[in-house]
Amino acid sequence: MAVDLHDLKRYGFQIKNGDKNMTREFIGYSEALALTLGNITSLDTETVNLSECQDRVAASDLYALVDSPSVDASLKDGFAICSKDIEHASIENPVTLQFLGSAAAGIPFEGAMRNMCAVRILTGGKIPQGADAVVSDEFTEVDGDKVIVMNHSEPGRNIFSKGKDVAVGECMVKKGTRLSPGLIGILAAAGHSDVSVFRRPRVAMIATGDEVVMPGKPLPEGKLYASNLATLNAWCRRFGMTVTMEQVSDNPDLIKEKIVHAMDNNDALITSGGAWKGDRDLVAAMLEQLSWTQYFHRIRIGPGKAVGFGLLKGKPVFVLPGGPPSNLLAFLAIALPGLVKLGGGTGHALPAIHVRIGKRIAVRDKNWTQFIFGTLEAGDDYPVFMPLELDSRLRSMAMAQAVVAVSEGMDGMEQGQVITAWNLL
Repeated sequence: MAVDLHDLKRYGFQIKNGDKNMTREFIGYSEALALTLGNITSLDTETVNLSECQDRVAASDLYALVDSPSVDASLKDGFAICSKDIEHASIENPVTLQFLGSAAAGIPFEGAMRNMCAVRILTGGKIPQGADAVVSDEFTEVDGDKVIVMNHSEPGRNIFSKGKDVAVGECMVKKGTRLSPGLIGILAAAGHSDVSVFRRPRVAMIATGDEVVMPGKPLPEGKLYASNLATLNAWCRRFGMTVTMEQVSDNPDLIKEKIVHAMDNNDALITSGGAWKGDRDLVAAMLEQLSWTQYFHRIRIGPGKAVGFGLLKGKPVFVLPGGPPSNLLAFLAIALPGLVKLGGGTGHALPAIHVRIGKRIAVRDKNWTQFIFGTLEAGDDYPVFMPLELDSRLRSMAMAQAVVAVSEGMDGMEQGQVITAWNLL
């Protein structure tokens, strides 16, 4: 739908020389990210069975409820002994002990250790009362009810102490931690079966523009598929979020209607397109009509300068530009950290890695933060970051394995320099 330039005034635009009047100043990336994270409150919590906690975010500090192991246990198959009885044992000077009985994991020896005696014990078995070491099988021989020991074992040898893995009262997971398989395993060992986690965000995505077509539909000449939505949807789902996607034509009233519906049924909204200047860029105007609280709509970053952020009905709204590189970088730099905060996470969403710059990177304006897509190659000490210089924007994004940021005040990065990058893999 074509929009009459003169009608834009009723939708909140100020027209000057055919463009919307841009009076707001650009702010720096650090300030924009701080504004984003500082104005987003994490969602409520729910209790989930540990088997369903993969990649969920802990809603509280989690402490060990039990010791693990719950007893002093043997690390080897062998014999539990009193270390002083065999302190001089060797192949040349074997020591003969009296066999007392046996112990295995879950089946303890019921008696007490006596001097010059041995208890057969299997890995994981409880150390008998009075024993202070285990001599492993390879240093023993059995002759009837006699155990011949041919090596010494100092106190504590081959014993895994009670609570060595997990001690009662020990903090196992901090609030805001994403639960990995390893952490889930240790929480199970610590006695947890159900865990309080933050609710996963429900994210609505709206692509605006008469030229945009949702994947799966016929593609008329002159139009293009909504690849931005496909990319952002994949990123959100990587972090466990639920996503709904919709394409809306350049109709102000319809855009407004879709925004209202999205905010009523989701925890956050991402718009794609309609974020800069032009006769059909209507998203910001519709948000203003809906009385959103705008925190910024211009950032000194490249690509992605037209990213905006605010709250509508207390829920975060991220206004992303439509150009693919700008769209993705604005999402990774601003929207994704905000959504992760919404889901209870802390810190930046993407893992940071150290890389060595493989080719000098120059920037046009040292007063801006410049983001660079690149690939990673094997290096002697750190992975080598090679900037992508393809003509195709979509191919550069698809091939990118990492992103580096040339921060404000820097003229560029020199070959061989070691810096921190975002890992996209």
